[in-house]
Amino acid sequence: MTQPDHDDGGDLLEVSALRRYFDGRRAWLGRPRRIHAVENVSFNLRIGETLGLVGESGCGKSTTGRMIVGLDRPTAGAIRFKGQDLVSLSAAQWRAKRAEVQIVFQNPLSSLDPRLPIGRQIREPLDLHDIGAPGERDAEVAELMRAVSLPAALADRYPHQISGGQAQRVVIARALALKPSLIVCDEPVSALDVSVQATVIALLEHLQQEYGIAYLFISHDLRVVRRLSHRVAVMYLGQIVEEGWTDDVYEQPLHPYTRALLSAIPDVSKGPGQGAGQRVVLKGEPPSPAHPPSGCHFHTRCPYVLRRCLGEAPQLRVIDGIHAVRCHYAEQIKELR
Repeated sequence: MTQPDHDDGGDLLEVSALRRYFDGRRAWLGRPRRIHAVENVSFNLRIGETLGLVGESGCGKSTTGRMIVGLDRPTAGAIRFKGQDLVSLSAAQWRAKRAEVQIVFQNPLSSLDPRLPIGRQIREPLDLHDIGAPGERDAEVAELMRAVSLPAALADRYPHQISGGQAQRVVIARALALKPSLIVCDEPVSALDVSVQATVIALLEHLQQEYGIAYLFISHDLRVVRRLSHRVAVMYLGQIVEEGWTDDVYEQPLHPYTRALLSAIPDVSKGPGQGAGQRVVLKGEPPSPAHPPSGCHFHTRCPYVLRRCLGEAPQLRVIDGIHAVRCHYAEQIKELR
């Protein structure tokens, strides 16, 4: 995906050195285990841009999204939205800020109240934030339903009476009601079948073009991320290990973990007739975030591991343009085919 058109007004969202630790179950006769869910994560997001955040389950991507929308409090680090510090906001201040920062979850039916018709649920944010005259809000609901291609006749139906794809559109319409600048999409299409996925993705693209919304798009589906994202950040065990323009990362991955992820998708970086690349099979399972390996967190599974990787933690560093990678030997890996 090409770079989006936006003004030069600076970053919409700035995330700096974000950390989130959880105290896990106490070890036998020992201290509670500290879970390193997110470890020193930094990135930015501009107006009208989509950043894809990808990685295996448990890598910390959803926790990162929850911290950005105020559902989880960081252990350390900074989150700035339009220059304002979000971490220090009180509950009352966050209530006002939610007009600008919204989230769409994976399972739309779990986000909807089974006792209320969907028109009422789309209207609810307008009532809570006292937006517009009460007599005009039903007309706004009808416009929101039109924007997400939902028939007006569905307004009186309940969540169990509509399809999964329609339910996800209801959730998106409800998020749009407050005209946010940023929507965190946490696996928004993974529970849908392929044909419905394509429809929802096209809808997100259209809404971004029409309203200039920025998305943090969290997913494990690399095909979906490539279609929708301008930039992509790859997470492993709580850290960003690679980041850059989507086409650059997909066509020339520099981190061994990214190479393994992309190699599992046939022809993900190949043109028609060029064939598939060689599959990179990782050994073992991801380590526990309660006991991350010393040095490079990925060294226990890396096919290129050397002695330096065991004791020295690599820093996220720029290799080319904005393409950054957390690997001591990225330059050598770049030469591999």
